[in-house]
Amino acid sequence: MSNIKTLTNGIIRENPVFVLLLGMCPTLGTTSSAINGLGMGLATAFVLVCSNAAVSMLKKLIPDAVRIPAYIVVIATFVTVVQMSMEAFVPALYASLGLFIPLIVVNCVVLGRAEAFAAKNSVSRSALDGLGAGIGFTLALALLGAVRELFGTGKFFGLTLLPEEYGSLIFVLAPGAFIALGYLIAIVNKLKKA
Repeated sequence: MSNIKTLTNGIIRENPVFVLLLGMCPTLGTTSSAINGLGMGLATAFVLVCSNAAVSMLKKLIPDAVRIPAYIVVIATFVTVVQMSMEAFVPALYASLGLFIPLIVVNCVVLGRAEAFAAKNSVSRSALDGLGAGIGFTLALALLGAVRELFGTGKFFGLTLLPEEYGSLIFVLAPGAFIALGYLIAIVNKLKKA
């Protein structure tokens, strides 16, 4: 498989949110706005790239009996870096995302890529795989957040496009996340078949 195919696999064919339906907790919980979706996606993308590279480097040193706990320790290390960096440099976003940042440790997208790809491939290909999955996850969360923000408040990345009275509160609330995600998955499936 070429490096380009490795990179684009997580963006298109195996998009974690729209195709594989993984990582639904942060997808539904953090996407009330496009900024939150983008921030969560970028944080997860960083963890994906770094943990995939580290797991690939350490794969021959980790015994099979402790493989999963070792991967979780590696992932938790990078999540801690992200958490501390966000708290220091973007405190408003950090406060908005709250508990979802430390929950990246148990995000099945991250652990799944470490187990399925990084443990079996070179460091460079593993980093590209993590980057592809991270970009796909970020695009999906930002798109879902943008749709919910636009239909819920009439804003797009905080910029007012429609008067507030045209917004529908349901899109800002939890049920709106399910509705918007369902429609986006249907659109992605329709585009894939075309």
